[in-house]
Amino acid sequence: MDYRKLGRSGLKLSAVSLGSWRTYGVTVDDAGTEACLKAAYDKGVNYFDGAEGYGAGAAEAAMGRAIRKLGWPRDTFCVSSKVYHGGEGPNRTGLSRKHVVEACDAALRRMGIDYLDLYFCHRPDPDTPLDEIVHTMNGLIARGKILYWGTSNFSASDLLQMGAIAERDGLIGPTMEQPRYNMLDRARVETELAPVFDRYGLGTTVYSPLSVGILTGKYNDGIPDGSALAQTPHLQRRLTEENLAKARAVCALAQELAMTPARLALAWCLKNPRVSTALVGASRPEQIEENTAAVEEVEKLDDGVMSRIESLLAGAGGDRGSVNSNQ
Repeated sequence: MDYRKLGRSGLKLSAVSLGSWRTYGVTVDDAGTEACLKAAYDKGVNYFDGAEGYGAGAAEAAMGRAIRKLGWPRDTFCVSSKVYHGGEGPNRTGLSRKHVVEACDAALRRMGIDYLDLYFCHRPDPDTPLDEIVHTMNGLIARGKILYWGTSNFSASDLLQMGAIAERDGLIGPTMEQPRYNMLDRARVETELAPVFDRYGLGTTVYSPLSVGILTGKYNDGIPDGSALAQTPHLQRRLTEENLAKARAVCALAQELAMTPARLALAWCLKNPRVSTALVGASRPEQIEENTAAVEEVEKLDDGVMSRIESLLAGAGGDRGSVNSNQ
């Protein structure tokens, strides 16, 4: 496993990390959750990502039960939670100080731990001032509840403003952003966030590196029963002819390079030095074996291969500037 610094911080995360959206505590039982977390940990994965909105907290609770049963030393792994979607009611959602603090305490209870390594604002909240968010997160750091804080799918403008607020008030600004990033969704990481990388050394915990499985070739001939897109109809809008053409081109190149499409797509993400870690989902241990193996494929992506990938994506109707909404 390769370990990378989270932006300019001193924290090191495994290049491939494990997410929990739509799996643990929802479609995967406790035995399966434990098996997946153990397989990931045994492969060197040291970062596990949750959110209060994943299964209304069930994902974090399931991961917590598995972590306690596995008995890992706390200094050998990192966990995160994301705050925004806490339930019905005016103060159970959003990024107000009240909800951010209460959601943090709830995540700690669900996972049975004393602190979060990373804590994210899951989406922007137009009703909460940015300075309230910055001060609230710093209060949690001061209380020992969290170590690093960041955002998911925030604009570069908001991130620059929060960095400036932190500098003005002598506080700690956001350390990381969690954007979607894959061969089909590139603009945020490669273009929009560039000023924040340059100014504040932001780290990234990118999600959907396989574009919900599209880049594996799973959907080249339709939507299989039981697949992520079959179970999540609103994501089917991503199955455009353009995206399918790109996926087929990636699959053909992967076969030529003697690697699976999933490994190629993940290795391509990891080739970008702006990527601190790539989050993958898994409902079976063998999926983790496949995804973590991508780390060993990065060195195969020399300038010639990367140039071919650019040409393939462009030839399939590629658009480096396309931006898609959050899951």
